[in-house]
Amino acid sequence: MRRLLTLAICIWIATSGAVAQEVSVKLVAAPLETLFRTIEEQTPLHIYSNPADADTLRISISADKRDAIDVLREAVDPLQLKVSVFGTAVFVARGKEFVTTLPRGFYERDTLTAPDDIDIPQAVVAESKPDGEDVSMSYYLDEITVSTARLARVQSTVIGMERLAIREMKNIPTAFGEVDVMRVVLSLPGVKSVGEVSNGFNVRGGATDQNLILFNEGTIYNPTHLFGFFSAFNPDIIKDMELYKSSIPAKYGGRISSVLEINTREGSSRKLTSSASIGLLTSRLSMEMPLGSKTSVLVGGRTTYSDWILKRLPENSGYKDGSAGFYDLNATLSHRISNRNSFTVNGYYSNDRFRFNAYEHYAYSNANASVKWQCTFSDIFSGNFAAGYDHYGYSTSNTDNPTTAYRLSFGINQYFAKMNFGWYANDRHTVNFGINTLMYDLNPGSYLPEGESMVTPDRMQRERALENALYLSDRWDLTERLSLDLGLRYSLFGALGDRTYNIYEPGALPTVIRQNGTETGHGIFSVYQGPEYRASLRYAFAEDFSFKAGYNTMRQYIHKLSNTTIMSPTDTWKLSDPNIRPQTGAQLAAGLYKNFNAADIETSVEVYYKTMDNYLDYRQGAELLMNHHIETDVLPTQGKAFGVELMLRKTQGKLNGWMSYTYSRTLLRQNSPLITAPVNDGEWYPADFDKPHDFKLAGNYRFTHRFSISMNCDYSTGRPITLPVLKYQLNGSEFVYYSDRNQYRIPDFFRLDFSMNIEPTHHLTALTHSSFSLGVYNLTGRKNAYSVYYITEEGRLKGYRLAIFGMPIPYISYNIKF
Repeated sequence: MRRLLTLAICIWIATSGAVAQEVSVKLVAAPLETLFRTIEEQTPLHIYSNPADADTLRISISADKRDAIDVLREAVDPLQLKVSVFGTAVFVARGKEFVTTLPRGFYERDTLTAPDDIDIPQAVVAESKPDGEDVSMSYYLDEITVSTARLARVQSTVIGMERLAIREMKNIPTAFGEVDVMRVVLSLPGVKSVGEVSNGFNVRGGATDQNLILFNEGTIYNPTHLFGFFSAFNPDIIKDMELYKSSIPAKYGGRISSVLEINTREGSSRKLTSSASIGLLTSRLSMEMPLGSKTSVLVGGRTTYSDWILKRLPENSGYKDGSAGFYDLNATLSHRISNRNSFTVNGYYSNDRFRFNAYEHYAYSNANASVKWQCTFSDIFSGNFAAGYDHYGYSTSNTDNPTTAYRLSFGINQYFAKMNFGWYANDRHTVNFGINTLMYDLNPGSYLPEGESMVTPDRMQRERALENALYLSDRWDLTERLSLDLGLRYSLFGALGDRTYNIYEPGALPTVIRQNGTETGHGIFSVYQGPEYRASLRYAFAEDFSFKAGYNTMRQYIHKLSNTTIMSPTDTWKLSDPNIRPQTGAQLAAGLYKNFNAADIETSVEVYYKTMDNYLDYRQGAELLMNHHIETDVLPTQGKAFGVELMLRKTQGKLNGWMSYTYSRTLLRQNSPLITAPVNDGEWYPADFDKPHDFKLAGNYRFTHRFSISMNCDYSTGRPITLPVLKYQLNGSEFVYYSDRNQYRIPDFFRLDFSMNIEPTHHLTALTHSSFSLGVYNLTGRKNAYSVYYITEEGRLKGYRLAIFGMPIPYISYNIKF
């Protein structure tokens, strides 16, 4: 009997209110969900709300070491939302508070009974039992409905969007133990690459240059380090990332495949903290500190010491005397001007250098700088203003022969400004609108002598252009079940002079023999423009079950020139002009979304169909570097992609992660009547990154707070290749006959990774907190073919498979926070 009474008292104490928790937060015109996540990260509280509110409503709040519930109530009160507390569970609902405490008289004598005015359907209370025996209680309720932020995938109107926080990324084992954003992206459904350590990624049939990668509002052109082994983003300073494969918001443009947005977190406004990590190939250090009560700084750096790997290569490899390395630097300054205004300055720089011998050197770098001002003009109107500068450039040099020594370089600079506004019109309409402008300044290439070289200097003409866009979108809730998201973006691109361009015969493909001279463009001399449509709808059959459909069109005015299937440090970029038209794309997508087990398990099935026009393919033997008439070596190509993606994701509990299967195809065709000899006679042929079957598994099991294991599994169909099928002699010369383009495939890909994560201590008063990661990349040691190549040996053509990781790679990394 005492046990029953003690249990009842404990329940009453636990449910009478939440434990007081202090939080520090600074948000301006941020989604309500951001506030929820910030509070949950700093406290043991779990916040439950209607995902439609968390996804559309925006708030501004500033607090330093204040009670979390007070901060929450202050933030949502102007939105007519109420906060109810039940232990560590917090409910945010429209219009009224929940009753979360039991009334006086609920506990009576030796048993638990309910007063007449409290309705608990089918309540069954166990009678007391003699001391020393177990006591059990159970309550059976007709219905319990809990709406949480975890239902956002079901209840939002967005299709094909994946959002991951850094804590989820850390559970995926990667090569050499480095937390890698790009490897996490590749573990998502609908995202592929042509092989291991490949620069770039392909989303739903798009090429690598058709992805817009944004890092703190700036554009990243090469997102990897060290031949693709590592991503260009330091995990210690990242907050989260969002990948849009479909339903791309109207505020984004400039690419026709996807948008990957990566955001860094702000520095601590409470105390000085630091963290460091040491691995087999890289080390990193970050520090965050407050500067007064309104300002904070976050800085981070990362470097590598990877030369020892090249030293271990065989003598006959040709690379034993090579070296490679990289470093990157990040800095964020955050300042809270007032409760309605905040100011952020971000800076980023990365540099890669490598050489295979003493004479051949390569280097490339990314740089971004941005300033952002967030302002809440009123409770229903907010603005976000950003401006900045982006840079990407590379250089290669070869001094093997002093007479022919050269340096080849390329660079792209761009300047951007963005004004985005949000207007919460009423309960049914949330309107977003704005204007974006982007100015390009390209150095397409310079080829200059090194030292006493006799090389003739050659410089490509600089290319400049201005890209502007206006957009308007409206999230419209027609009923409680049906919601629409309608958007229109109008983009305008103008090539800027003074610049000379080639003129060709009308009605024919550009060729050198059809050139009719040149013309000099002044001012804005070539204009492309057009609307981009964004539309999606959601119909909710139930709170945890919905159907979505969407359609969007995109335009892309910049093109990557490359004869490889990956992103290479020697790739160049080309702006649209009178001879190179912009790429356009359209995608239709639909899906069913269902959650189980109180939204702990998310399931979805999505189908899509995409078309692409003016995709650039190349003539046989095309010259891409230092080509002053590149339009004569490119061919306009059509593309189409279609597929189905199935995903199961578990977000809570000891076991969490996701599993997905994708069936997709990506096909290209050259059907222009102007092309006299189209690839495969004008029939559809697989793109280089067409891999129909794709299975991915990323899981983590936490045995205790100190020990967990992670596993990553990746299987896909081998990518297409073109093979030599026979040799023949003609007029005394020997020739090789090749199959149709991409008619064959390399062997299927399979890789299994495993890691153990150990955190020795969780004492809050400890001076430092450390963790270890031990694991094996490619646990089964499978020799996955990266490519297939052929060499003539003793008069015979022999084929070989090149494997990047042909054995298990064990790793260990040590992390410390102080």
